[in-house]
Amino acid sequence: MVPDDGNRRDDKPGGVKSPRGERHRLRGPSRIDPTKLSQPGHAPPPVGAAALAAKPATGKKRVLFVCIGNSCRSQMAEAFAKAYGSDVMEVQSAGVSPATTISPLTRHTLAERNLSIDGHFPKGLDLIRSQPFDMVVNMSGIPVVLPGARILDWVVPDPIGQRDEVYRAVATQLEGLVMRLILELRTER
Repeated sequence: MVPDDGNRRDDKPGGVKSPRGERHRLRGPSRIDPTKLSQPGHAPPPVGAAALAAKPATGKKRVLFVCIGNSCRSQMAEAFAKAYGSDVMEVQSAGVSPATTISPLTRHTLAERNLSIDGHFPKGLDLIRSQPFDMVVNMSGIPVVLPGARILDWVVPDPIGQRDEVYRAVATQLEGLVMRLILELRTER
């Protein structure tokens, strides 16, 4: 008798069984019933801009962090807010004049704090202007107006083109400001 190493061959040539004996194969068509998608309560989730524009039904505040290029400060603030305040806010970030890329030192500084912004990219206000926000945190120094949104102006130095020590100091300042905002929103509940 040959010991069973879990890689047995099925009776049919080319068939491989897993250690539990089930045959590996595609399981057939999707189990989603397309006729139910058009029924109330079964709408497919919004995609693209519609997903971003959807007002949260969770009672969370929609917060937009704005800086000049959406390459440093607003990206950092968004990362801190998502990491610490996802129970009270849904956040996005944008720039009044978006950069082409996120500063590598922004990514590095956040990675030192175990935060990742992989998949993020600089966005302009034109991409999000039609979306509803409860609050706009403006760090650009340029007046930003979004109808119906409470505007907070934060004075935070722009670290673009500076050394990593400046990025760390800005990150520390933003972390504290974001934490205060989160505490304020939690006490409003």
